[in-house]
Amino acid sequence: MAQDEFSIIRQYFHDVGPECADVRLGIGDDAAVIAVPDGMQLAVSIDTLISGVHFPPDTAAADVAAKALAVNLSDLAAMAATPSWFLLSISLPGFDADWLQQFSDGLRRSAERYDVQLIGGDTCRGQLSITVQIAGLVPADGYVSRAGASVGDLVLVSGQLGNAGLGLAHLQGSLELPEELASRCVRALNRPQPRLDLVDFLRNFASAAIDISDGLQGDLGHILEASGCGARIEQGALPVDPWIEQHDLYRYALASGDDYQICCTLAPRHRGEVENWNSQYPERSLTIIGEVVDSGFLLRVGDEWIDLGNHGGFRHFE
Repeated sequence: MAQDEFSIIRQYFHDVGPECADVRLGIGDDAAVIAVPDGMQLAVSIDTLISGVHFPPDTAAADVAAKALAVNLSDLAAMAATPSWFLLSISLPGFDADWLQQFSDGLRRSAERYDVQLIGGDTCRGQLSITVQIAGLVPADGYVSRAGASVGDLVLVSGQLGNAGLGLAHLQGSLELPEELASRCVRALNRPQPRLDLVDFLRNFASAAIDISDGLQGDLGHILEASGCGARIEQGALPVDPWIEQHDLYRYALASGDDYQICCTLAPRHRGEVENWNSQYPERSLTIIGEVVDSGFLLRVGDEWIDLGNHGGFRHFE
């Protein structure tokens, strides 16, 4: 039975994802070699998931694999980049053939779904953690950053917010959810869907964008800080499950992480493009939640304005 790191790589991680024509040298050497097409730039991101921090220790191996890739794909989506390749570094407390096979199968399915190729990585012994470094392509200077928002821009979010936070709270026993909602929210936590469908929209219309990994108020705050401006948003406009609205639990939409939706800004003249998108893709809608202003970060709740400027999202080491 294979137990050393080289055998694990050969058995479980060889030929993951469809071959990419730009990969000159993939798994099996000291480094991968990539050819970047003319007129394109390389966008690169990296994220680490640690057992007990980023996912409950009893999370299914296939879910861990899918999430590890999805959170990185989400970063590239926010940059309006098309993903192409990824590297994987995995630390394992011991050899577990069943767990590795399920992880490998889940990773392979996700790589094939999103058309990305595993081109290298590392395997070692230690606390269970998974690090993915992902790379993709964007037309030269066609990326979207956090720093482009301007006063008067509309603030948008994709999808629903807060479901992953509800799912985690349910698993931790701090919140009891109806059965159907619990199932849906746990799936949102374990199987986030990176919004790669928005890449072209962002590239054409967004002035700034970020993926919502640490909570809307924290991540929108990053856009405002990078852009040197403020925002006013409406609690009643936040796209949430009716259960959140009924129980006034908007804190899950504002401060919980792991949504992996997109928050972006765009000029008011593009409002019609938002309406066009929503008419074409009502199941993947974009919602206008406010506007960019000179300074401050305020949330309107009824007739009251609440200052969100001192309330960030999830941060390590705090």
